[in-house]
Amino acid sequence: MNQPAQPYVRIGTQGVRPADVIAVSRRQARVQLSSEALAAIRESRDVIDKLARSPRPAYGVSTGFGALATQHIPVTQRVRLQHGLVRSHAASTGAEVEAEVVRGLMLLRLATLATGRTGVREVTARRYEALLNSGITPVVGEFGSLGCSGDLAPLAHCALALMGEGRVRLPDGRASTAADALAQHGLEPHELVEKEGLALINGTDGMLATLCLAAEDLTHLLQLADVTAAVSVEALGGAGSVFAPDLQELRPHPGQSVSAANLFAMLADSPIVASHWSDRSTRVQDAYSLRCAPQVHGAVRDTLDHAKAVAARELRSAIDNPVVMGDGRVESNGNFHGAPLAYVLDFLAIAAADLAGISERRTDRMLDPARSGGLNAFLAEDPGVDSGLMIAQYTQASLVSEMKRLASPASVDSIPTSAMQEDHVSMGWNAGRKLRRSLDALTRVLAIELLVATRAQDMRAPLSASPALRAVRDAVRRVADGPGPDRHLAPEIDAVVGLVRDDAVMAAVRDVGVTLA
Repeated sequence: MNQPAQPYVRIGTQGVRPADVIAVSRRQARVQLSSEALAAIRESRDVIDKLARSPRPAYGVSTGFGALATQHIPVTQRVRLQHGLVRSHAASTGAEVEAEVVRGLMLLRLATLATGRTGVREVTARRYEALLNSGITPVVGEFGSLGCSGDLAPLAHCALALMGEGRVRLPDGRASTAADALAQHGLEPHELVEKEGLALINGTDGMLATLCLAAEDLTHLLQLADVTAAVSVEALGGAGSVFAPDLQELRPHPGQSVSAANLFAMLADSPIVASHWSDRSTRVQDAYSLRCAPQVHGAVRDTLDHAKAVAARELRSAIDNPVVMGDGRVESNGNFHGAPLAYVLDFLAIAAADLAGISERRTDRMLDPARSGGLNAFLAEDPGVDSGLMIAQYTQASLVSEMKRLASPASVDSIPTSAMQEDHVSMGWNAGRKLRRSLDALTRVLAIELLVATRAQDMRAPLSASPALRAVRDAVRRVADGPGPDRHLAPEIDAVVGLVRDDAVMAAVRDVGVTLA
């Protein structure tokens, strides 16, 4: 939360872009409701005000919620109804959800308010806008959402902060009560009226924010995976020719072509590769973890493209129940069900686990003297006296095993709630939470492959790496030493993880004129 503020993200009636979610979540961009959105909000509120005066029951306006929808609420109790809804639904527990996820879900809730389908007042939308722009972040616990009726508990904690209740984090990360935080920023606690409490909590925004952030992270990790694979192929003296464009055209999956092109470009002009393939009399092809890297990495790319398409559709959606239609009807619906998001969140966790798995197999091959093509056992300086990078692969294996567990889909589970009114739920929030843990593990797996592969590169001396991969090795050497006697390994692993997260590895490739897709 310490990065400089970005220009305003404009929120209209047609939703926001994935880049807007990243800007607000991670770069603290401020938001601004458009005049078109404010007009749509006022128009839909007129409809709700008429319903509030009508004797006809209307869900969320003059009735209870969920299984209590048959209970009519008198006019004098309707403010209490909305406030009680928010207070009772702010029921999450567990570790705090990351601030970037909370900011993302708040942006997406505001974007749905801006569609003019929820029936909130203009003042409520503006107060929510002001809360987001203040940098105050409501505290949300990790457990509580089932991903159906939307992310009720996480969104309720945000609405609770708008009311001046509950716990929050100030822009500098310090804990505070919502009441004190609002006062420090010149904001007043907000009173909700008919329909507003429901409109602030009934959305898929937590799942969608998580998906947008994960898609951004996995996009970068896929480029990194191509880099680490290329360094490993080179260090093992693998063939770069198998990544040639004409071979990829025989199986025209788009992701495979992209990954193969990246590998082909990075391995160009490699003296190490040229040396190992100068005599093909005893070697005709590489192991699958090398030769099939584009097929696996590419399949992850194509899976990610599908997930991005789902996110793009959801970003243009108006998720609430009931909704105000353009002709003035107020209709119940099931658009809050998180299944479309839950499936792709699970799908990405499966793909990420396989991407980590092939990375670990390449690492293990470099450490095994029977398969490494002449490298020292475990890349140790004096095998036996030194253990080298033996245990780095253990760490990788531990991470990959955890990722396989996290790949078990959450979306196949459903536990009925609300006295069987909500009898099928998506568990999409849980799918998103485990995907975040999986992508953190993937970052560490790839960092370890990079640490191992660059040491293997060094041990091929006097043969040198390709220009692009020599630049990668040099970047790693700025934070982790090359071959030598055994030393404390954990700080080196963490340093390379930091290097990866800072984009320094990709910058090194770009600096030598190699552009990766």
